[in-house]
Amino acid sequence: MVKFRKVISASKVMVSVFWDSESVLLTDYLEKGKTVTGTYYAGLIHKLREVIKEKRRGKLTQGVLLHHDNAPAHTSHVTTATIHDCGFELLSHPPYSPDLAPSDFHLFRHLKESLRGRAFEDDEDVTVAVNEWIEEREKNFFLEGIKTLEERWETCVVLRGNYVEKY
Repeated sequence: MVKFRKVISASKVMVSVFWDSESVLLTDYLEKGKTVTGTYYAGLIHKLREVIKEKRRGKLTQGVLLHHDNAPAHTSHVTTATIHDCGFELLSHPPYSPDLAPSDFHLFRHLKESLRGRAFEDDEDVTVAVNEWIEEREKNFFLEGIKTLEERWETCVVLRGNYVEKY
């Protein structure tokens, strides 16, 4: 007779991470049972502006180029208006282009590799592990991700938006 035992594991944890060539600027863990809406994401954009004002003095006057994918919350009217009100310039993102999302191809890819195979007691353990991993990254890690975006962007333009398989 085969018996199965139930193993309780941590559920998925949704985190929004805003980062630049120097470090992570803002992380936001979505409350359980909530979804990311345009209004919610617009609130994060306002928080991001305040964090940039604190951590990157003078960057707001130089101009902030924001890049995110085409998720509905990112393209909603309230989000678009908030980005404009904050004075950010939005870098367009071609539809269905995961090869141009630095958080996907760089940040989260390395984070997942680091966390793979680890067991967590609860969501708090996951957030602690993620925060520790972020803190351990050297400045060069983030610069590398931005430089890779530049290379991928140029390749995408040459291929006229077709998916890039080589990465």
